[in-house]
Amino acid sequence: MPLRAYQSRRAFLKSSASVLLLSGMGSSLLSACGGGNLDADQPETPRLASVSNFRDVAGAAAGYPTVDGKQMRRGAFYRANTLTLSAADTITIDKLGIASVYDLRTPGEIARTADILPAGATSQALDVLGVSDFVAPTFDTAAAAVAFMEAEARAYVTGAAQRVGYGELLTRLANGAGAQLFHSNAGKDRAGWVAALLLSIANVPLDVIMQDYLLSNVYLAQSIAAQTETIRAQSGDLVAASESPLLTVQDNYLQAGFDQVQASYGTMASYLTQGLGLSQATIDALHDRLVV
Repeated sequence: MPLRAYQSRRAFLKSSASVLLLSGMGSSLLSACGGGNLDADQPETPRLASVSNFRDVAGAAAGYPTVDGKQMRRGAFYRANTLTLSAADTITIDKLGIASVYDLRTPGEIARTADILPAGATSQALDVLGVSDFVAPTFDTAAAAVAFMEAEARAYVTGAAQRVGYGELLTRLANGAGAQLFHSNAGKDRAGWVAALLLSIANVPLDVIMQDYLLSNVYLAQSIAAQTETIRAQSGDLVAASESPLLTVQDNYLQAGFDQVQASYGTMASYLTQGLGLSQATIDALHDRLVV
């Protein structure tokens, strides 16, 4: 990456964090938004064999640190891939007290694989792509697949349906009571963008946001290997190699989204308010749910 571009990106995230900090996000709205009973000293988030990309948005251990010397609150928001819960994992996830599940998939994806919900959880479908179905296209080269993934990330920022969908989701997360979970198909792209937005609102450093985004490759490693082997067996090595970028995440995917935020709105704060239509009260409520 050219030095000037790197410095520009760092300056963008630094200025965005400063704007968020100066917006009064430190005000205490925790009790009002239903998060008062969320203990910061949460037990370790369980690994689910049947939903491999299930994890706490706040990270593990004590929670991700923020640029203003705080840390994220674990047990408030979870992210995942499709909830194909086994009987054993259902028992495990039921212990987390998840009150709401937000399914970001298209109607076609939902029809192919329905969620198995945690006990007592309500479910809401929020098709953030605004299309009836989504099936990833095939590509002749890996470079073409990478370009597609970057374009999808940019469309999360520029697309009308995407902005409405993500804005509605963040509003629901801010106003919902109890622990909440959102997921997409693999839990890496649509859900990955939401997680990155939440970490940005919490003022988590860019490097940590990127590391968290790339963890999907770790959590989904077995699934990625199995899908790759299936493609290789059916279509050969060249096709498997060209479609590999569709199965993973790369730092340039998330960076494409952040670059589009900068190009379209200047700062993350402006994207949240102007692009997604969030009120400052909603952003404040999200911050207070996210940060101890």
